[in-house]
Parts: sequence; C-alpha cells; structure tokens
Amino acid sequence: MTQSSGTSEIVFYQTEDGKIKIDTVFQDETIWLTQAKMAELFAVNVPAISKHLNNIFEEGELQKEATVSKMETVQQEGSRQVTRTRDFYNLDAIIAVGYRVNSKRATQFRIWATHILKEYIIKGFAMNDDRLKQADRWDYFDEWLERIRDIRASEKRFYQKIRDIYATSIDYDKHSEQAQIFFKKVQNKMLWAITGKTAAEIIESRSNPDKPNMGLTSWRGSTVRKFDVGIAKNYLKADEIKDLNEIVTMYLDYAERQARQRKTVTMEQWSGKLDAFLKFNEQELLTHAGAVKAEVARKIAEDRYEAFDKKRKTAEARAADKEDLKELEEIEKRLLEKRHKK
Repeated sequence: MTQSSGTSEIVFYQTEDGKIKIDTVFQDETIWLTQAKMAELFAVNVPAISKHLNNIFEEGELQKEATVSKMETVQQEGSRQVTRTRDFYNLDAIIAVGYRVNSKRATQFRIWATHILKEYIIKGFAMNDDRLKQADRWDYFDEWLERIRDIRASEKRFYQKIRDIYATSIDYDKHSEQAQIFFKKVQNKMLWAITGKTAAEIIESRSNPDKPNMGLTSWRGSTVRKFDVGIAKNYLKADEIKDLNEIVTMYLDYAERQARQRKTVTMEQWSGKLDAFLKFNEQELLTHAGAVKAEVARKIAEDRYEAFDKKRKTAEARAADKEDLKELEEIEKRLLEKRHKK
C-alpha cells in the first residue's frame, strides 16, 4: 500500500524541573517515521537503526508487513520538487528500536515510555493533564517560538540572552556539567571574536588597580566589589557590547526560523551555527584554550582588587577628613560672624 505521508513528529525536550517530555503528532492513530527520522530521534546513524530493525523482524518481535508502510514524500532536489516512495515505520517499530539503541536520547525515550506504560498499567489509561486543560493541542514548536520572542523582547543583557537561547536546545540540561562547560566555551568564542581575547585574558589584561573603578565599565550595585572583578563582561566597552548584541540578534533570527520550520536544535548545532555566524562576519574563530587560565585570571584580579580597595578606602578617608575640616571651618566662620555682630 502506498499513501501520502503526513506530518508525524516526535520531539524530545526537557522541562525546567528536569523531567523528560515528548511531544507527538499522530497520523491514523499511530506515528510514522523513516529510518532517517528514527536515527535523528535517537541521535544515532541510519545503519544502526537498520540493523536493529532487521534483528527485530528476524527474531519475530514484530511482523514487517504490520509495521511498515510505503508512503510518498515530496522533497526538493535542486530546482525541482520530486515525489519519492519511502518505507515508514509505525509506533510499534519505533518503540522496539528505542529499547535497543544505546544513546542518551534513547535512554530519555525509555524513561518516558516506561513512565507512560507504568501509568497505563496502574490506572488503565495514560493522560497528559497539561494538554487536557487546553482546548487546542499543545505544541512544542509554538511554545519554543514564544520563548524566543520573549528573549528578544526582554531587557536582559546579551550574556543572559545567550544562556536563555541555549536553554531552548532540545538536549539542554542546566544541571549537567556538559551544559556548564559548553556555555563557557561559547562565551569564550564570542569574546575572542569581538576582542581577540578569552574571558580570562580580558580579566587579566583590563583589570587595573590604578584606573577608575579598576577598569570596569559595569558592575553590580553602586560600587565595584570583589565579586565584580572576576567577570569578563564587566570590562567590555560600549562598541564591543554592541557587536555581541548583533550576534545575539542573528541567533534569535535563526532560532525563529527553525521554530517556524518545526526543526529542533541541539547544543552542538547552536555551537556550529555560532562558528558559521562568526565566519560570515569575517571574525576570527577561537581554536585554542587561551594563554591565561580562568583560575589564574580570577586570582590576579582579586589581588589587584585588594590594592584598588586599599587605595579607595584611603581616598575616601582623605575625602572624609577634608569634609570634616571644611565643616569645622564653616563652624569657626559662623562663630566669628556672631562675635562681630556683638
């Protein structure tokens, strides 16, 4: 049987509380995916999917005739739109493969599938309360698009916006060490492209106890504190911040296009897209770890802060003494004026 394929989709994402959720679109009461789409779903290559499917059919776990359907798909080939007939596999095959594939994404799928199955066995049904509360079908891509627009409209500085953009990655987990390391790498790439220095190199080269505010251009609170001097963005100039904001705008434009086209983005894809943006703007890519380690730069900045703070306190004491002297002179002047009046 040959039929036209619809828009079957399975989208993994992780909520703020760390729970795995999967958004699905069903066609004819099941989901149909090609081997290529299954490979994308479980983050493995197509031969691995093909191998697992062959084993599933050979071992009799599923019947090929009952789980495979030939469907027509329309795709762009050069300047032409061409109709191709491809094998699509239903939900039974997708689940069977999901329990055999060895990947982080497949593990997430098994966690989700096991949870749904447990609910079904205990209650006799499995419902998603979030969707039941809404008249219209909830959609991952609609929510993603809304989040992107919120980021664009926010008054947050570029660093916070970048963090928010990366949090929309399909595989983002804010608690993972991988996410923290990944974000630091991205920060350094951006800073290097704009300033020619990594975050640590900016701190080491621009922190100066002899300069006003120790060379910082922004800080938290009313005065520069020790916490502020170890943050690279606090040393950036107005034109550098403008350039970085332009990169963020390019990111947001790209993210909106992906959401409208219903394409998910991983952290690694975001990283690759950053490299592409920087190359397009003819900016240098960071290909090394930098000449200064983060811990060394922080220690240097904090030592310089001690010297800066000592000078500041001395200057404040002198200013206070000067103010006291001025006040005493005013008192003496008023007393003399009173005597003259008598």
